[in-house]
Amino acid sequence: RELRASAVGRYGTAITEGLLMASRDGQRFERWNEAFLRPGIERPGTWHYGHQYIAWHVVETAASMPGAPPELSLYASESYWTAPGSDLRRYTMRLDGFVSIHASMRGGELLTKPLLFSGNELRLNFASSAAGGIRVELQDLQGQPLPGFALADCQEVFGDSIDRPVTWKDASNLNQHVGSPVRLRFAIKDADLYAFQFGE
Repeated sequence: RELRASAVGRYGTAITEGLLMASRDGQRFERWNEAFLRPGIERPGTWHYGHQYIAWHVVETAASMPGAPPELSLYASESYWTAPGSDLRRYTMRLDGFVSIHASMRGGELLTKPLLFSGNELRLNFASSAAGGIRVELQDLQGQPLPGFALADCQEVFGDSIDRPVTWKDASNLNQHVGSPVRLRFAIKDADLYAFQFGE
């Protein structure tokens, strides 16, 4: 620590960890100060300046488990200042898994702003417990459920998938509502919703 501090003061006192920063246009960025990747369990070479310094870019890689979908890989340094050499560690996460809306077993709801879409189905990236799940309702601008797309009509989705279609009892094809503003009401129970998209 003293040797690192003799080069630059903060090298001896600071600890690095990964934060999340994002931009929609590449010009204006938002940064969240909560740790995105914590330094992890204490062991030799960790919890010091330069540990877990994350490399630029996120790489889509094949999953390590057979049959699983692709995942995102982040690469970070380890033991940079505390060993004769430096290690490279790979961290993985699900596709589009940077943030999620989470609800406990007591349940919660999310209502989107009005949106326009194209495509004939709604697909979710989500993870739930065995007893949890997600249901979706399509609403008009007055907050009324669209016929056939009420919460009670939705087949609950549960499990862990990056691309699961949502179905309703009698009306799963969304073509009739393309181009009309709708709101989505998500009823979530012991689950995380990472992303949703409309598609073919």
